[in-house]
Amino acid sequence: MKAERGKMGIVGASGFIGGELVRQASEAGWEVVGYSRSERKPGDGVSEWREWGDEPCVCGLDVIVNLAGEGIDKRWTEERKKQFRESRVGVVETIVGALRRAERRPLVFLNGTAVGIYGDGGDEVIEEGAPVGDGYLAELCRDWEKAADPAADLDVRVLQWRTGVVLGEGGAAWSKMRLAFSLGAGGRLGSGEQWMPWIHVEDLVGGMLHMLGKDYAGPVNASAPEPEQNRDFTRKVAKALHRPAFLHAPAWALKLGLGGFAEALLASQRAVPKVLLANDYEFRYPRLDEALEALVGGGRRRNQE
Repeated sequence: MKAERGKMGIVGASGFIGGELVRQASEAGWEVVGYSRSERKPGDGVSEWREWGDEPCVCGLDVIVNLAGEGIDKRWTEERKKQFRESRVGVVETIVGALRRAERRPLVFLNGTAVGIYGDGGDEVIEEGAPVGDGYLAELCRDWEKAADPAADLDVRVLQWRTGVVLGEGGAAWSKMRLAFSLGAGGRLGSGEQWMPWIHVEDLVGGMLHMLGKDYAGPVNASAPEPEQNRDFTRKVAKALHRPAFLHAPAWALKLGLGGFAEALLASQRAVPKVLLANDYEFRYPRLDEALEALVGGGRRRNQE
């Protein structure tokens, strides 16, 4: 069930990744429908806004994309864990409910999840067939994806978009990195040996649009072909920003200050995008130095497809 053009619904259209998807999708000829809890006027690539509630309408869509999820880059209290789950598992369950009620269902449901599903993999190269790992984040991601699985029984092709660290102007990861290094507070985390699967936001979204036109269903590692160990990632960011990176945040200090979130920062995931490469996606930024050069220079490569 290929979907190369048509009407695309985006849950999270007003967010960082959603905004890039709106831009690339509308430029590629998609008609974009956004979802919002408050009234919005069409514009900036979104042709229609629909109300998000207990029974959102997915009628007339060819694709539904879920990019919702409360940011986890904060201390994991029990109350926040409830928010993490509701904004992920709860949202997906609402979407699947809407798919069940729809007379004409979308062909594809692309569910944005995370490489955190693999847990701590050490130095092992992780492809999409790797098992679910251990720990809170891996279990959350597992439930997040399982909530989408019933859509396949409705003849909807399901893509589980497992995202790494997303780099892009206006994104939380890059904004925090740039600020930390500008203040001279940049440095490796823990041992620095943990692998970081990263991706430029243009490739994250470019890969989505590319895979909508394929027949593949299942998980996709949304990460660049060359993951970096934290120590090398830190060194390259420092070089690109012309700032030092002498500081070191020990694992014990991260765990003391951030609690469970330190688990995500210290876990090693050497994830590689086997599915994207096997389906002939050409990365705009396959190497970190290229992505950083574009970010520091404020450049952008337009859609190459």
